Formats: sequence, structure tokens, C-alpha cells
Amino acid sequence: MRISMRGTELSKLKKCSSPGRSRRSRNSEIRQEVGRVGLIGRVAIVLAVLISNSVIAKPDRLATDIASYLSAQFQSTETPGLAAAVVIKDQVIFCDAFGSVDLSTEEELTPQHIFHFASVSKPFVATAIMQLQERGLLNLDDLVIDHIPYFRLSDKRYKNITIRQMLNHTSGMPDVEDYEWERPQVDDQAAERYVRSLDNSKLLWEPGSDWQYSNIAFDVLGDLIAKVSGESFESFMESQIFEPLGMNNSSYIYPDIDEALRTRGHVGVPAVASNVYPYNRRHAPSSTLNSSVDEMVNWVLANLNRGTFDGNRILETDNFEELWTSSTDVIPVDGDFQVGLSWFLRNVLDHRVAWHAGTDTGFTSIVILLPDDGIGIVLASNWEEADLRTLGLRLIEIILQGLE
Repeated sequence: MRISMRGTELSKLKKCSSPGRSRRSRNSEIRQEVGRVGLIGRVAIVLAVLISNSVIAKPDRLATDIASYLSAQFQSTETPGLAAAVVIKDQVIFCDAFGSVDLSTEEELTPQHIFHFASVSKPFVATAIMQLQERGLLNLDDLVIDHIPYFRLSDKRYKNITIRQMLNHTSGMPDVEDYEWERPQVDDQAAERYVRSLDNSKLLWEPGSDWQYSNIAFDVLGDLIAKVSGESFESFMESQIFEPLGMNNSSYIYPDIDEALRTRGHVGVPAVASNVYPYNRRHAPSSTLNSSVDEMVNWVLANLNRGTFDGNRILETDNFEELWTSSTDVIPVDGDFQVGLSWFLRNVLDHRVAWHAGTDTGFTSIVILLPDDGIGIVLASNWEEADLRTLGLRLIEIILQGLE
């Protein structure tokens, strides 16, 4: 069954509700500045305006190209629902949703509907760790056992694991075999119990000597954040990231999500509605971010603006370069990427790209940043088979070509 996409004319696009500072407001600021400087300064500022405005000289045309591409991709597959947003230089030039919330109801999907963002959770964890380092409460090269002494594995090498190694997947930790989405643990002690349950696990290799993606490592970091901050992981993320960024409908706790905004995941080919929603507080840090494309735009803007959104700062500017700089030389032999602190890194058409994707039962998502270009992309689908990485790479090409 295919859900027909509504029209993609620009007049019909459902814009994100929090587009951030527009070019118009920036130009107003510049005009005010012109009145305060001399002739040479005025010439420089006018040139800056012309250059800035030429960067997105025809945003409507670019938005149309993006809409045309996504429309064609959506209609060529059996995707139940797809939401997307593109940010360029503080402008949300595209924000729309195609398809339905649930194939069984055909309720129209909007950018405000909430998706399970899966492993896109991890860069939020890395940001929280950097916040705690800024406050002097920890250091990236601290041993994990210095902050949660009950963390232990069956292999004594676990004592050498650092926070940094968990953030860049070189800790040697294995990965989760069963998330127990059908049997979630939802109480405040679930995270600590999970960390304590790892005592029979064994490292894959000496910490720091090789690379292996590990959700377990990020679940441990979530409990570490709780113990260092003195509040639950979910509460810390809400007060230190979601609230300052105006992400008022986002949460790591699924029962807190407004029922009217929830989407239903879909599995299989052809897609069918899943009876399981991926939620378990044992795996909140690695996997259970619930948000909308609308609100993820705020997260993208905060990252592209090196920590600030709407006058609120969540992280100091210098820390973003550490998040987006390769932090290890050990990556898979066939890997065409590097690893920062949670973020994956590569060059696309000679432009620096940082991204993180996520897939769990019924859902898939990706957030892509071009930090040096002020470009951000958010894609989310309520079908785990949707190939959002290919869509994301093609969108990068469309955007860069449109800005030439």
C-alpha cells in the first residue's frame, strides 16, 4: 500500500515552527551596525551583506529542488512516512513531511510528529559529557571506574577504559545483543542495574587498540552522566539540552511523549506496522531519543552556531572542534570515515561532513552537518528499511550544487 504524498508546492510546505534567526533579522542587525561605523567600515559591512545574501540567493529554487528529489524518492518506494529539514546559514530553507503517521490510519505526517531517533541519541550523550568536563566534574581521559566504581567486566582490562574510548568506540566493549524492547525496564534504577549486569561480559580487545561500534559503551556513559551530575540521565538531558534549545516535546522517556504527536514504526518489505515501540531505560543513552524534525532543527542550529540557540549557550565554542575532530587512528579497515567524539566524519565533494545515523525496530534517522558551510540536514522515517544515508548524501550534492 502506498500513501500518496500531498503536493510539494512551496506554498503548501509545512514549515518548522522554530526556524531560528533568519537572514532578514541578520540584515537588520547589520544595518544597525552600519550606523555606528565610518565610511571604510560601512563599505566592508555592505560587502559582507552582499556575500552573505549571495550564499542563498535563490532559497526557493533550492527548496523546490529538494522537494522534487524527496518527492520522487518517496513515491518510488513503499515508505510509510518521511520527514525532512534542511538548514543553510541559519535559515530553514526546507521542512516538510510526506506520507502517514501509521499505515493503518493514514493520518497525515507533519514535521512536528515525534520519531524514535535511535542512535542519533549518541551525539547528545557526547555533548552532555563535554558539558560536565566544562564544569570540571570529569575529564575525557578519566577512567570510567573512577566515576562509577561498580562498573566491571569479567576481564580485568576493563579498569583501563577511559571516557574518551567509550565516546569513539575504541573501548573494546561488545555490543548489545537484545534490547528487550518487548520487556522494557522503565524505573529510575534501570540504567545502574544494566551497568551492574555487565560483570560477566568480556572485552573484545585491549582498550584503545581497535575499533568496534558499541551501544553498551554509551549506555554505560549515560549512567556515568547520572552519577556525576547527581540526577537521572533523562532529567539531565532535559534540563541541560532540550529546555535551552526549545525542544519541549522531545524526551528520552517515551511515556512523556504527547500521544497526539506519536508515530508508529513499520517493519518488513512491504512495510507493516510494528507492535513494538523501541523503548527501554536500560538503553536510553544509546538509543531512545524521541524527537521531531521540527525540534531537531534547533539541535542542528545549536551545533552549526557552535553551542548557541536563541540566546542560550549549551556548550563553549572550542568544544565543537573536539567533537568533530578525528579522535582515533583505529577504524575498520574498509571504513571510509573517521571518528570524532560520537560523530562520524568524512569529506564529501571536498566539504567536511559530520553525521550520525540510527536504526531500530520500525524507525531510521540521520543528522548531517557541514560545519564549515553552515549546512544541516535532518531525515527521519517510521520505516526501518528507508535508505536515509543515500538520501542524505544526494541532498548534500543538491545543496552544494545549488549554492555554486
